[in-house]
Amino acid sequence: MSRLRAGFERLLEWIVIALMVALSIEVTVGVLFRTIGLSLAWYDEVASVMLAWLTFYGSALAALKRAHIGFPGLVNSLQPEWRLAFLIVTEVLIVGFFALLGWVGFSILEVLETDHLVSLPWVTIAWTQSAIPVSAVLIIVAELLNLPQMVREARGLAASGASDLAEMTH
Repeated sequence: MSRLRAGFERLLEWIVIALMVALSIEVTVGVLFRTIGLSLAWYDEVASVMLAWLTFYGSALAALKRAHIGFPGLVNSLQPEWRLAFLIVTEVLIVGFFALLGWVGFSILEVLETDHLVSLPWVTIAWTQSAIPVSAVLIIVAELLNLPQMVREARGLAASGASDLAEMTH
């Protein structure tokens, strides 16, 4: 399981790095062209799409690294015997939310198939918005890959009364 998680993490890191590099290059080229008086008509629109993609795929990486916003005070204030139950409820809610987001995001792609970017009419809005259902699935996978370790930690905390559970609850 740890090899699968490490491979998934490496994949997400490469996706995020590629998007960051591409966005940096695209914005730099756009600024250079604007500076010499030859503005690129497509650069603003493409930069917006790439920033959204970076946000969505970066969120999947953050979920895998358990590096997103949490409520450690709330978790730490729970009695040790309630921490595992709280973890399970929060994970069900998180996975449920992203399953719903992925399903709605996927279902709307068909509607968006007839819309195109203004500056690049051969690029469909559906393609640009595909990051929503794809990243929702990636976040669900990240949560499920983290779940065994989080359960072990919650059980260990319930037995020991330690307070590191804050690091595993979102």
